[in-house]
Amino acid sequence: RDGFRRFAGERIAPHAGRWDREEAVPREIVEELAARGWLGAPLPVAAGGGGMDPVVYGLLTEEIGRACSSTRSLLTVHDMVTLALARWGSAAARAEHLAALGRGERIAALALSEPEVGSDAAAVTTAARRDGEDWVLDGEKRWITFGQIADLFLVFAAAPAGPTAFLVPAGAPGLSRRPIRGVVGTRASLLAELTFDGCRVPDRHRVGREGMGVSHVAATALDHGRYSVAWGSVGIAQACLDASLEHTERRVQFGRPLREHQLVQRMLTRMSVDVRAARLLCCRAGHLRRSGDPGAAAETLAAKYFASRAATAAAADAVQLHGARGMVDEAPVARFLRDARVMEVIEGSTQILEGLIPRFPAPEL
Repeated sequence: RDGFRRFAGERIAPHAGRWDREEAVPREIVEELAARGWLGAPLPVAAGGGGMDPVVYGLLTEEIGRACSSTRSLLTVHDMVTLALARWGSAAARAEHLAALGRGERIAALALSEPEVGSDAAAVTTAARRDGEDWVLDGEKRWITFGQIADLFLVFAAAPAGPTAFLVPAGAPGLSRRPIRGVVGTRASLLAELTFDGCRVPDRHRVGREGMGVSHVAATALDHGRYSVAWGSVGIAQACLDASLEHTERRVQFGRPLREHQLVQRMLTRMSVDVRAARLLCCRAGHLRRSGDPGAAAETLAAKYFASRAATAAAADAVQLHGARGMVDEAPVARFLRDARVMEVIEGSTQILEGLIPRFPAPEL
């Protein structure tokens, strides 16, 4: 963790505000993450990845997210695709792409959301039809994280037997992409809109069986995404706490530091305890994932739900504590608040999780 924190503090945090305003994480940072083995880190070594322990991966995600949630989102989506391909891809597709993805030599992005499709993943309207040994894709995808620079997309489309997943290289004929700008949070995550117009994909690039796109492939990707987002939310909440402690110690009102005022202490206490609780939930989910426990997915849902809400609450309190200074785009706490709101939407919104979590009994410790 110290190594992750040192890198994030030196190479990411000082520039995160500028990247947010410019709406782009620079390519050189992507290359540095790859050079350190942090793209594809959770992929098993035998498959060409880093084989990183889930809890250690969580600490990496927290520290990167603490510095810049947009940069964290690259780790999230890249590994969502990589792990889904490792589990469900054909032998030919794995041989062609997996090692390069595991080394970060190619960047992967998940193409699930559409202009009218978000949480209801099974309702995708991008169409896939069989044509000999190929598939032909037509439709649109939107809000694709790092879609502006990705080399490979995991695309979900409606095939005759149901939603099906396909690997589509960025240079495939019939695929075009356009930048999306002006989003509320994670502004530097290079969002793109994709259009498929007669885009031809070989059958070896189908991931999983026809009709298994949501139930199996997307489920694998989203499970990892929720875990990564949970840890990233802890990072945001911790950054809010750090900024608030520093500001309230330095800022003097009514003759004493803000931190000595009782109502301020209550806000800081709530923030601090929420950070502790969120991190412990993430650690528990990581431990269960490491041991292959069947309850890991349910604990990941709980961690994502609590941590993302804790990040939003911490960011709102941090802006409140900073007053007018926290309400301008240049203020880090303003960026934390915008980024935290995103965390409650992506990889299963807070409301979707509230419908899922009650289906699983709370485990005994």
